[in-house]
Parts: sequence; C-alpha cells; structure tokens
Amino acid sequence: EILPSDWSSDVCSSDLEYGEFIAVDGLTLSIKKNSFTGLLGPNGAGKSTTLKMLTHLINATSGQALLNGVDVTKDPKRALSGVGTIVETPEFYGYMSPRKTMRYIGEIIGMSPESVSAQTEEILEEVHMTKWADEPLGTFSKGMRQRIALGQALLGDPNIVILDEPTSGLDPRGMAEVRETLKNIRNNKDLTILMSSHILHEVSDLCDRIALVNNGKLLVSDTIEAMESATGKRRMIAKTREVPDERMLALVAGLDNVVSAERLGNDIDLTLDMSKGDVRPQLYSDLCQRSEERRVGKECRS
Repeated sequence: EILPSDWSSDVCSSDLEYGEFIAVDGLTLSIKKNSFTGLLGPNGAGKSTTLKMLTHLINATSGQALLNGVDVTKDPKRALSGVGTIVETPEFYGYMSPRKTMRYIGEIIGMSPESVSAQTEEILEEVHMTKWADEPLGTFSKGMRQRIALGQALLGDPNIVILDEPTSGLDPRGMAEVRETLKNIRNNKDLTILMSSHILHEVSDLCDRIALVNNGKLLVSDTIEAMESATGKRRMIAKTREVPDERMLALVAGLDNVVSAERLGNDIDLTLDMSKGDVRPQLYSDLCQRSEERRVGKECRS
C-alpha cells in the first residue's frame, strides 16, 4: 500500500496470535503526519503488542505494518531508518554519563562524530538534562533516566517517534517531568509521535488525536476535539497554590457540571459536562470564588 503524503504510518488489518489467544485482532490504524496520537486502552488491550509489531520486535501473524509507506515486516531496515523508539523500559550503563551515552548510541546507529556531538548538546537541552550531562546515569532518578531515553529516541533526526507508556512506573514528579519534556518536543519539532498509555488525562493533555484499543481491536480513532464533542464532555485544568488534598478534590468535584476531579501533579484535572453548552465561564467564576474563600486555586485555564 502507498500512503498519501500526509500520513506517516499505517497498521493494516493486522493480527497477532499466541496459540488460541488473539493479542491483536484485525487492527487497522493510520497515523497522520506531524500528529501526536495516543494509543489508549487498559492493560492487556494490545497497545504494546501493536507498537512492537510496528518496530519489528515481533512479527504479525497476518497483515501489514507500514512506516513511511514501507512494510516493516519486509524491509525493516529501511522502514525503521527514520524512526526513534522507546519500547518498554530502556536500560543504560550506570557508569556512563548522558553525554557519553548519547554519543555511544549515535555511533551505533551510524552517525558521524560531528553529528553526534552537535545533536547531543541540542537534545540534552531539549530534555532539560544539560545540567547533569556529565554525571553518571546510575545516580539518576527513574524520571531523569526516562528523559535520557526520550533524548536517544531523537538522535538521527527521526520523523516518527514511537513511545510505549513513557511515564509507566514513575512517581508523580517524574511523570510531570516526562510529560513536560514531551510537550516541549511536540511544540518545537516536526514529528509524528505515536504514544501508548492507559491514562486518559495523559493522552488528552499531550495528544491531538486518540485511538481507543481494547481486546486487540481498534474501537475508534479521531481527534481529541471530535471525541469531546461526541461525548459532551471536556477537560479543564485548575492550577492550585498547593498540592490538592482529598478535601479540596471533593469540594471541586461537587461544583455544578463537574463530572470528575482528579489530582494532576499540583493541579486539578477536571472533566466537565458540556451537554448544556459551554459551562466554563460559570465554572471559572465558581473556582475563583472558592479560591478566595478556601484557597483552592489561583488560576484557571482550559
């Protein structure tokens, strides 16, 4: 199949079977060029398996997996030549620094010393690790190591980046750091990003498109805006002066038209019922009133 110029990758009616168990069942998905697509589903939905088929870590029982129009099952070297990945939990040599690690990986993928050196400094700045560029990785938190993993995925100027649950296993601070790094990458690079996650608010915060997967099947794929319009619900972030506790979350959840309120780092992640129209102005007023009364928050943004 030859893909149009505005599409970067395609999974065409792919199946993967382990004996009688079907891990991926007739999944067909196209990823739009320069989009940030979230592959969302519960654990065991087939997300990681789909990404492993795309990155040639496992072969599909049937179907195709195309990257830039090249079937990865038939020509993996060419298909993956413009792809950066994080699949599962990457491991690094603890005695090596981020700078040495990036240069080491750059040499492995065939970059020239000059290109490796130039890109290393640029990427370390992008993932906010320049300050620790010469410190041993073994002393880093998991969130810091994950930012280095994001950095190595950018080496060689890929046009597609595939990420398998990049915040998995991180504490709230580590998750916030990685998400902020992904936002920085999204906003400053022309990349097609496909990221799996089982966290709804993470996908809606980072991505512009979403693909829902369960039991190895694609349920729906569309833009975040179209999904919100179809469900009559929308997210809103309330920024707070302090880490919200259970009392604060319960107070906000009790406001009119608030479906749910969850902690998101130092902020509150709200799901709003928009079926009766745009309720955000009234909610903004309610939140700011409670802010004055009970110090719930200092700024609201949708």
